[in-house]
Amino acid sequence: MDRRTPDRRTFLGTAAALSLAAPALRAQSGPIRFIFPFAAGGAGDALTRIVADEVGRALGEPAIVEARPGAGGQIGTQAVINAAPDGRTLLLTPIAPVVIHPIVFPQLPYDPVRDLAPVSLVTTFDFALAVHPDTPAKTLSELVAWVKQDPRRATYGSPGVGNLPHFFGALLAEKIGVPLVHAPYRGSAPALTDLVGGQVPMVITTTSDVTELAKGGRIRILAVSGRERSPFLPDVPTFTEAGIAIAGGAWYGLFAKAGSPPEILGRISRAVMAAMHDGAVKEKVLGLAMVPTGSTPEELGRVQRQDIADWTPAVKASGFRPT
Repeated sequence: MDRRTPDRRTFLGTAAALSLAAPALRAQSGPIRFIFPFAAGGAGDALTRIVADEVGRALGEPAIVEARPGAGGQIGTQAVINAAPDGRTLLLTPIAPVVIHPIVFPQLPYDPVRDLAPVSLVTTFDFALAVHPDTPAKTLSELVAWVKQDPRRATYGSPGVGNLPHFFGALLAEKIGVPLVHAPYRGSAPALTDLVGGQVPMVITTTSDVTELAKGGRIRILAVSGRERSPFLPDVPTFTEAGIAIAGGAWYGLFAKAGSPPEILGRISRAVMAAMHDGAVKEKVLGLAMVPTGSTPEELGRVQRQDIADWTPAVKASGFRPT
């Protein structure tokens, strides 16, 4: 569950390799499609647009972004799996649809390891628990006492069913001995809209989606999920520092349909690595409260498989059963 940074030596030679990319891709028709499997408007959507712009520019190809929300990311993921295996339909996704869902959904209609081809790790990030600024709780321990006083307050929103924020909430409920009610949304943006509006008392989602709202005073962040404090929220304690032993980070990765030409996926991977090492692009990504990475397809595949192994015990221990 620790965040992993790929070997940066793989970046060497990227610029020269990219000069060979365009001819193979131009032989195909239509733009390169980047599918983001959650609602538009959040940091993940913004990241997808940055990556699409940079990859399209590097390869001399038009690129478009499609937000395909639903079923906690499964609809967008399935859309990529159903696409032609030509490397022109890509999935930019957080960890849940490709790591957590095969653990918790026995009837999942696809196997993300079998049916998707890794392309590149894109960024790493943490999660955060946020409340409305009018909430009397100023710390995590005060929040626990507050929800224990009135079970109607014991509800948390997340970007969807079966995602890591969902399971952080389930693990939090187990640790504090309060049966928190999960309110799943179709992405972070609508969950945070309801938090700001007072319709839900707390939300667990990515630090990237809450940082700017917190800076503007529209929400208050009580804890972050990393083993160390977030560089984007240095004044916010980790869950462990706040007295609740929950820790772990996550990532965004780029995938294609399994069977896509390895040479094309390699070129796209090198384009992503070049973008994540570019100063102007890094500044944009850091502005989303994410750490830019980039990797080879093989490195992303290893991270994906390791995280499935790491998260399986914790997810199963949460007792979650899909309905």
